[in-house]
Amino acid sequence: MSKLQQRLSQVQAQIRRFALSCDRDPTGVRLIAVSKTRPASEIREVWKAGQKAFAENYLQDALQKIPLLHDCDIEWHFIGRIQSNKTRPIAENFTWVHTLSSLKHGRRLSEQRPEGLPPINICVQLNLTGEASKSGISADELAPLLEKLADLPHLRLRGLMTMPPASATTAEQHEVFSRLHQLLTEMNRQGHGLDSLSMGMSGDMQAAICEGATMVRIGTAI
Repeated sequence: MSKLQQRLSQVQAQIRRFALSCDRDPTGVRLIAVSKTRPASEIREVWKAGQKAFAENYLQDALQKIPLLHDCDIEWHFIGRIQSNKTRPIAENFTWVHTLSSLKHGRRLSEQRPEGLPPINICVQLNLTGEASKSGISADELAPLLEKLADLPHLRLRGLMTMPPASATTAEQHEVFSRLHQLLTEMNRQGHGLDSLSMGMSGDMQAAICEGATMVRIGTAI
């Protein structure tokens, strides 16, 4: 077993341990391997170990790697900042987008999704701590945005995404993740049927899992 495969196995074991410690079913937490800046050869190696979902932050980098891995049944997740002039390649190449935070970009993704492909799975990004350096909408903006996005035919609203500040304490991590879970519950009371909480990275995965994460985005630890 290679070092990459060993680290993947270690992360999978961590997810299982953290989930069980919170009385959660480990199968309810999905690992998304963040492959930004990593070469296609390493992605293939991790894929061979059974990892199917990979996430990319940088579109141009991803567009170079995706064709090299066309023979692998990889599910590609986009987790970077969305720019209007880059929505078409996102719509053409990714199964999930975790970072949608505007109706304009939602409309472009829906309009530019190629015929024959299923709707793009969407998580709306929230900025719950008001950090100027982070994208995402406020909690107050969520319900109106979801109502409009729900009408777009080639999007499938799946859930919410957030990131706590890098300097957050464990208690602060729990607070942010708990708030996102509460928002998902509130939106579902309004009839949106969301099923995904994209939250948790290498440094705050335990708190995220304990607060209900269904997808953790892990790069550094792998």
